[in-house]
Amino acid sequence: MPVNNNVILQGGGEHARVVLDALLSDKVKVAGLFDPKYSGSLFGVPQLGKYNPEVEPGALAIVAIGDNRLRKEVVKQTRHDFTRAIHSSAVVSKFAEIGKGSMVLHGAIIQANTRIGSHVIVNTGTRVDHDCKIDDYVHLAPGSVLCGTVQVGEGTLVGAGSIVLPGIKIGSWTVIGAGAVVTKNVPDGAVVAGNPARILKEK
Repeated sequence: MPVNNNVILQGGGEHARVVLDALLSDKVKVAGLFDPKYSGSLFGVPQLGKYNPEVEPGALAIVAIGDNRLRKEVVKQTRHDFTRAIHSSAVVSKFAEIGKGSMVLHGAIIQANTRIGSHVIVNTGTRVDHDCKIDDYVHLAPGSVLCGTVQVGEGTLVGAGSIVLPGIKIGSWTVIGAGAVVTKNVPDGAVVAGNPARILKEK
């Protein structure tokens, strides 16, 4: 839950809808969404167009953009301080750590001694077991499963329904294909898919 009850979102597209729904479901006041592509309102919240740091300067922000690289760029441009979005249906151990700007969405589970970095998406129904380390700007897509002591580097996408076995290390800015079963370490910048997962492309 945010430190104060006044939040703005950077982003107004598909991922922002889910984050906004999570916040509104938890009775968080969302003052507006900034995205030059959209106008009008979303779920009763005004779409305010291009980001303006002078609007709601005391509010806290979440960059609700699914693309990891774009999310990182928008974070750099955002002058509001950041908060977290953790849906009430998520199960988060009191011994887990979640960084600023991260989003833990509907039905996700995060177990003890796990560290989630900043501006990470833990998407719908994702399961992150004990002692995992997830670096900044990672996206754990819906239904993905990380077993214990998994490490995931910055900016990586772990695809929907994929499974990462215990102790695996996944590099930075890597793509794990949907439904993959990762049984071996994955280097930076690789694209892997399949069961067992194989490298399709390397940096």
